[in-house]
Amino acid sequence: MATAASTTSAAVFASRLLRRSPRLLRRLSVSRAPPAALASSSGRPLPPLARHPLGHRARMGHTAAAAAAAAEPALGLTKPNAVEPPQVTFSAKDVEFSEYKGDILAVAVTEKDLSKDADSKFENAVLKKLDGQLGGLLSEAAAEEDFTGKTGQSVVLRLAGQGFKRVGLIGLGQNAPSTASASRGLGESVASVAKAAQASTAAIVLASPSEIQEEFKLTAAAAIASGTVLGLYEDSRYKSESKKVHLKQVDIIGLGSGAEVDQKLKYANDLSSGVIFGRELVNSPANVLTPAVLAEEASKIASTYSDVFTATILDVEKCKELKMGSYLGVAAASANPPHFIHLCYKPTDGNVKRTLAIVGKGLTFDSGGYNIKTGPGCSIELMKFDMGGSAAVFGAAKALGQIKPPGVEVHFIVAACENMISGTGMRPGDIVTASNGKTIEVNNTDAEGRLTLADALVYACNQGVEKIIDLATLTGACVIALGPSIAGVFTPSDELAKEVTAASEVSGEKFWRLPLEESYWESMKSGVADMVNTGGRQGGSITAALFLKQFVDEKVQWMHIDMAGPVWNDKKRAATGFGVSTLVEWVLKNSSS
Repeated sequence: MATAASTTSAAVFASRLLRRSPRLLRRLSVSRAPPAALASSSGRPLPPLARHPLGHRARMGHTAAAAAAAAEPALGLTKPNAVEPPQVTFSAKDVEFSEYKGDILAVAVTEKDLSKDADSKFENAVLKKLDGQLGGLLSEAAAEEDFTGKTGQSVVLRLAGQGFKRVGLIGLGQNAPSTASASRGLGESVASVAKAAQASTAAIVLASPSEIQEEFKLTAAAAIASGTVLGLYEDSRYKSESKKVHLKQVDIIGLGSGAEVDQKLKYANDLSSGVIFGRELVNSPANVLTPAVLAEEASKIASTYSDVFTATILDVEKCKELKMGSYLGVAAASANPPHFIHLCYKPTDGNVKRTLAIVGKGLTFDSGGYNIKTGPGCSIELMKFDMGGSAAVFGAAKALGQIKPPGVEVHFIVAACENMISGTGMRPGDIVTASNGKTIEVNNTDAEGRLTLADALVYACNQGVEKIIDLATLTGACVIALGPSIAGVFTPSDELAKEVTAASEVSGEKFWRLPLEESYWESMKSGVADMVNTGGRQGGSITAALFLKQFVDEKVQWMHIDMAGPVWNDKKRAATGFGVSTLVEWVLKNSSS
């Protein structure tokens, strides 16, 4: 990722590096038999890796390969613990909430729901009935705890003689949830309360369910379920101790019942598993998640959902055959070889109406190269998240493998590598040639992501797709412009922009469309090549998008998403899983159109 603190002063350091010498590259063998261990995250030479689509037999053997690779100790002898993500069963019910039997009844209330009459009794029918059942304890607790229903507030009472052991009030703020984001927030609050109570069963009811519009109830129920699972999840794979998740069953009361809502709740669980997978990929340190291990994780998706997925992994020699000089230039300095990853989803019935591609930036670590990241704000210690685009891609793939939408073929493409420093590395001033024949003068090795995406986009276009979305933690400039919560969107297609906007309204993720100002391309011109890889500091995210546009077929609808801000939550010091939900919704909309 090109950060605001990138500098070229590291050229002085370059002269001290080892004398440049050609690396011995051996062509990896091609076999349909189960491969040996896929990766050595310690940087040792790697065993053979299949580069052709894995047949069913080869995919079956991949489990053994994954186990062997996982047993290989990483630098620092770090190995992630096996931690199961939350497994929660959701049920939608239209029952009398006061008769619920379980560990905790969570009642979601707005500020106005708490208004009282002249006798200091709740005016809200749900709260009035519940307070009467509890002998006034609810109103007393709300007053004593100064609970006003503001967002983030909660109060929980331990009860005796009731079907539910605890009752909790969850604040919604001024209004009942009307967006997916607000509904997901309610689920997260319920998860927090349930964790604190070590509850294994819970029910969620809104004090004013009539305020939820009928057409929004399905989305609200799914978002509450998704928020609950994600709120329960804690990535403890790299901690010596992990907390047990107790919650196993959640009933959602008052938002409908029946097959349609049950299917939506299953969808929420499938989607959540993809988001969690994306988070875990980004959270994994670079000494564990090498390009080879990322390829292994992707191949496991194809193995798990072999009825709809095939996997193709391209080695260095195959990438050379495809003339991917831009991508290979970035990868040249690392002891960990690059792996070009291509998953293909096809519906089980073979009927395809739309062909899509989702391309993700896959820099498992970005040192900046010779333009090494230095100084305050460079965030080099966080550059494991420079593969956040690929995490969104594979998180979406995992979710879609479970959902299995009909009528759509989707190509998931990642050019995985590291951007390091060595005597074999790409230098400032070098000229690389992309697979479409265009030449690029590298004036900044820390603008490497776009170089890998260039060849990935050409490859995607060659799959005969109609639409492409690429996602990348591409520029610090986009973070400066939009902050930590909003991704920048660039596309010449108004139709594609509308599709993604509609998908984001369901997912609750935030995007903002920025201009592809063609006049800015002037700063990207080179005197000796077709282009340079960076322009000036002004409009850096726009010139980056214009660069990517040079590698997309004009007949293909294309969108670039710069997710450098929302990929990471600074407060939690952890990945967000951003992009997965919107990508899944986008694919589903194309499936049904």
